[in-house]
Amino acid sequence: MPAQVTEEKLQLTEPKPRDPRALNAYRHGLTGQVLILTPEDEVAYKAHCQTIHQTLAPVGGMEVELAQEIADDRWRLKLAAALDNNIYSFGLTQPDTITAHHPEIDAAFAKTRIWLSDPKNRTLLSLYEQRIKRKEVQTTAQLRQLQQERREALQQAVEEAALLAQLAASKGEILDIERDLPRLAHYPQFDFSNPEIGRLVVHAQRLAEAKKLFQKPQKPLRMAA
Repeated sequence: MPAQVTEEKLQLTEPKPRDPRALNAYRHGLTGQVLILTPEDEVAYKAHCQTIHQTLAPVGGMEVELAQEIADDRWRLKLAAALDNNIYSFGLTQPDTITAHHPEIDAAFAKTRIWLSDPKNRTLLSLYEQRIKRKEVQTTAQLRQLQQERREALQQAVEEAALLAQLAASKGEILDIERDLPRLAHYPQFDFSNPEIGRLVVHAQRLAEAKKLFQKPQKPLRMAA
């Protein structure tokens, strides 16, 4: 009788198949791709992508696309790490014929047994993580290079606008950015707004004036006789 009761309990506690309605079809706003996620994973994925984009601060379509690639790669790394941990955790729930009757030793034995039972897949998981990390490094380098080019192009536009503003002031005129500062021909991928350039020119001029007024000139070094 006790064995029959145990069998009934096992049948009652057997996990049920997941209801497909518990999954969400989430279309990513940046990639346009449809992702099938649980509601909990969808919330976590959105928060993860938002954090990555806020940290990398991409500007323009190409930078946003590269930032999203980095976010997806880091999400895959999280999934791989969770899978790795869950495989070992699953081993702790399985019966083992070898036991030392010590919780920590038995847990170590269980993890070793899981590794020995399927080393090929464990190695593949490690290779999978390494490839994702290499891809993330390459994508990050591309994004940093593009951001550096954008900053240099903007700096050049501001310097040109500042010089033209000085020239206009010397002639008693007012700089017309639309007329006097055409788009940078050698950086056509960057589209800087005129108000943005104007604000940066004013900032540069005021900063230069402040440095001239308040920074003390450095004393020349005296050479020993």
